[in-house]
Order: sequence, then structure tokens, then C-alpha cells
Amino acid sequence: MVRPRILILGGTSEARLLAEALAAGDECDVLLSLAGRTEKPATQPVPVRIGGFGGAAALADFLKAGGYDLLIDATHPFAERISANAPFAAETAGIATIALRRPEWQRLPGDRWREVQSIAEAIEALGPSPRHVFLATGRQGAHHAEAAPQHHYLVRSVDPVEPPLVLDNVDYVLDRGPFTLDGECDLLRQHDIDAIVAKNSGGAATYAKIEAARLLGIEVMMVRAPASTVKAVDTVEAALAAIDHLFPPAMKRGV
Repeated sequence: MVRPRILILGGTSEARLLAEALAAGDECDVLLSLAGRTEKPATQPVPVRIGGFGGAAALADFLKAGGYDLLIDATHPFAERISANAPFAAETAGIATIALRRPEWQRLPGDRWREVQSIAEAIEALGPSPRHVFLATGRQGAHHAEAAPQHHYLVRSVDPVEPPLVLDNVDYVLDRGPFTLDGECDLLRQHDIDAIVAKNSGGAATYAKIEAARLLGIEVMMVRAPASTVKAVDTVEAALAAIDHLFPPAMKRGV
């Protein structure tokens, strides 16, 4: 039997669901690669490797050495470095690549969004007057808040922010989604939040804070996701269909 070898660059719920579906079909050999930024990653349905590759050329070498047939970039929409390296590595290795990108959140009536290009721009857009800010971007990039120490910050992340921010007014919450609308409303009220800094990462797991902001009339500094450099699919089902197109069932069976 010819079993295509697939490397999934993961770290998202979509990557886990795709790996789960491929494992259930049992027609491919799948390895899921995680960057290792989360100290206690969720359990995965396929073999996992942890850590970076050391650049695009090293990723290409890994693909060639492992005999991989397909590279799937299912990383977080803001994982810019690996997403830039993936298509180059796949081309160098002479294999196909697919990007799995969930759709961005769309502005709805009642949303008070100010769209910005970066976390640094979002912090600047908060203005000079002290505000109570929910910094919901994770620990990556949280240090940008130090440029505006006049605000009171609530920082939520899966793992602790290390080193701690050099700020007089900062509280930390360690938590992992999915979050509920009621829980997010309670959190925002408890801390008197009047502004949220968020990445437009799409998906359902962390959308409740956006719904809560809409209900409570809170302004959101929404950081746009970087544009994808390769053609992307936006659902696990579409990714599975693309894989079937590349490796028809008869080919997988060795017929």
C-alpha cells in the first residue's frame, strides 16, 4: 500500500481536527509539528514533534529526509515566520503544500472596532488618557503595552508572561479557551474594561470576548491578520477534499 506522508504544521484546533480525521481514515502517515510555545499542549491524535526547524532551508531538509509528500500549514493566522517558510520549503523539497486558514471574524452591527496592523499600533491607538485595557493577544507581543504605561492592563495568556511586564498597573489571567459569553462579560465588568486589544484570528474558541464587547459597548482595537502567501482553504473539510484530490483513494491503496 502506498501511504502518503503528511507533515502538518499545527498549534490550532483546526490542525488537531484535521489530524484526527486523517488518523481515522488511516490512509496516510501523519506527523503533527508544534512550535513548543505552549508549555502544556493539548493531547493530539497523531504522533507529534515539538520545536522549530531552524528556518526554511532546514524545514525543506526535514521534508526531504522524511520522504514527505505534502506539507500542510495549519498554524495560527499570526504565525508569520513559519507561514512564510512553509511554501519555500515545500517548493525546495518538490512537494505540494496547502494552507488551512479559518475565516477572519467579520464586523457586525454594534461592533466598535478600530482596525490596526499590529499590536504596537493598537497600543498607540488607545490614546494618552488612562484606560482599563484587556490585552487579549496572548503573551507573544504583550511587551508592547510597556510603551503606554498610563493604562491599567488585564493580560490573558495560556502560559505566564516571562519576564513580567514592566508596568505598575497590570493583572494577569492564565486561561485557555474556549471561553463563554457569560464568562467574558463577567471578566470585562469585574475589571472595568473599556478597551480590548485583540488579534483577528477567527474561530469560535476566543470569539466570546468580541461578542461581550459588542453587548457592553466596549471598543476593540482589532489587529488584522497578515495576508496568506499561498492559496488557502478555510475548513477542515476543504483540506480533506484537497488531500483526496492530490492522493486519490486508488493511489492510497496502491491500485
